[in-house]
Amino acid sequence: MIKRTLFFTVCSASLLAGMLTVTSIAKAASTTLTGTVRDFSPGALVPGSTNPDFESGVGGVVHGMVDSALTGSAPTPILFGAPGYITSSASFAEWYGSAAPSMPYSITLNETFAGSGIYSYSDSSFFPIDGLLLGNYGSSGHNFHFTYQIHSTFDYIQGAGQTFNFSGDDDVWVYFDNKLGIDLGGVHSSASQSVNLDTLFGPGKSSGTYSFDFFFAERHTSESNFTITTSLALIPAVPEPETYAMLLAGLGLLGFMFRQRKEVAI
Repeated sequence: MIKRTLFFTVCSASLLAGMLTVTSIAKAASTTLTGTVRDFSPGALVPGSTNPDFESGVGGVVHGMVDSALTGSAPTPILFGAPGYITSSASFAEWYGSAAPSMPYSITLNETFAGSGIYSYSDSSFFPIDGLLLGNYGSSGHNFHFTYQIHSTFDYIQGAGQTFNFSGDDDVWVYFDNKLGIDLGGVHSSASQSVNLDTLFGPGKSSGTYSFDFFFAERHTSESNFTITTSLALIPAVPEPETYAMLLAGLGLLGFMFRQRKEVAI
């Protein structure tokens, strides 16, 4: 009897500790999301090297450039035609493909104030790979011409009115459970859009954990703005093995990659 009582007490304590851990995660003061930055140089399409969609024209915000749904086992946006200074489906496929020089990059969303449940990340000079990968662009002092992709999950609470807002430039597409919620395509100055998840999903969507996919592109000098504000409980994804391999490869080959400078002058 003593052994059984002791076993029950230990298990109960372990369960309580686990519950407290889950609670602390749910009420965390910050959450860190890790994605992949891919680097490009302007020029005729050479996979993994140059891409004509970067440093092209400036046409303003273009809605409806990509499909409203993500599909497939490793989903990325599907281009409709070639709007918004995009040369072709082949050039667009490079944006979030595997050929471009790349590295992991993390952002941390902090709670705006304790207990608010609103998390924010903001950078009016968002240049995560300055001096890295293909190197800075001409004499600009920054490494322009890159994309940033984040895959994660979020906890949806039906009827809670959860929102997600993005402000920045250039192209931004955000999918919630594979459904497009933020649509700010095109080469443009800083622009904003907000989505209410109840409105996006409509009635009948059950509370639960769903996929979150974020796609960003910085395609033109001379600014790079990036602000997320959300009441969603975004859940950091466990890094895939290839992410670690990519980081190690990036560190090991940094000297080699840095020599592949962007030679186009401003």
